[in-house]
Amino acid sequence: MTLLSTNDLTVTFGGLNANDGVNINIEEGSFVGLIGPNGAGKTTFIDAITGFVSTSKGTADFDGQNLLDLKPHQRARAGLSRTFQSLELFDDLSVEDNLLVAAERPKWNSFLKDFVMPKRSSGVEDQVKWALDVLDLGEYRTANPSDLSHGQRKLIGVARALAAEPKLVLLDEPAAGLDTTESQVLGARLRSFLDHNITVFLIDHDMGLVLNVCDYIYVLDFGKIIAEGTPDEIRVHPAVVQAYLGEQATELQESGGREARDAEGGQ
Repeated sequence: MTLLSTNDLTVTFGGLNANDGVNINIEEGSFVGLIGPNGAGKTTFIDAITGFVSTSKGTADFDGQNLLDLKPHQRARAGLSRTFQSLELFDDLSVEDNLLVAAERPKWNSFLKDFVMPKRSSGVEDQVKWALDVLDLGEYRTANPSDLSHGQRKLIGVARALAAEPKLVLLDEPAAGLDTTESQVLGARLRSFLDHNITVFLIDHDMGLVLNVCDYIYVLDFGKIIAEGTPDEIRVHPAVVQAYLGEQATELQESGGREARDAEGGQ
């Protein structure tokens, strides 16, 4: 079943199409990637899906609903959750409290319930514990984000998106600033989301991460989708190699070579 689809989605800033007729389909239970050079419009696309920028043309449907009719908080409540390139963590709150802020869904009468039953359990604490456990962060529950490493803080940002119990989580550059080992660990943990009925849409510059964890990949350049396919198809696609001329194009080729050698070694 298709969980998220866009048709001709276009975002315009001052006459420039940051996203120009973007068409994607994300199936429920899949792990989909979006890559592209700097300035290609990747973050703008996530902003459009989650309601942080307005679209000028096209449609976006999520789980049978027209997303463009919903405000950002309504999209989140429908099951869309995201991370941000900037961590946006509250350094004066504990890790647990940072996640509680994201997981809690207050209603107009919540303050009355808090006044009458201040220690009531809403089940949100269980969501937070689960999100921390999935990413193996339970030991940092009472720590402040400012006391953690950059890699740990990035994981806290991902855990915060999970705490809302999304159907689809959109990850914007979660591996930025991580070293190779941290990125590999992150990749394994992200794949585990599928075991919890969470569909994943990953944007990242770490080509090794995207090529190794995604089932299907879209490539964006100058606001347009220039290629799509499996990791093996993307590695050798002429338009992708052209878009990534230089170091990252070499990485595309070498990543395929490493996997081939590893496969031969295991035979």
